[in-house]
Amino acid sequence: MDVKVYALSTCPHCRAARAWLDEEGVAYDVLEVDLLDGDTTDPSTPKGEAVAEVRRISGGASFPVFVIGDEVIVGLNKVRVKELLGL
Repeated sequence: MDVKVYALSTCPHCRAARAWLDEEGVAYDVLEVDLLDGDTTDPSTPKGEAVAEVRRISGGASFPVFVIGDEVIVGLNKVRVKELLGL
């Protein structure tokens, strides 16, 4: 199952989430939103587009955000991630 993580490079919770996924051997794609070009309030820039997407799928702007299949998980919910991935 595809796993995508929206994260911030400076966020300790995001770093912990990525470390945990690595320890579990989970393959995932990560988008470090703060490292993208542009302004967070301008949806025509990569950074603005990513922030708008995070808000659309999660209802807010908290990180990390996991997208696993059709499910969106805000924050590191190890139990739910394991359930979805069959770990």
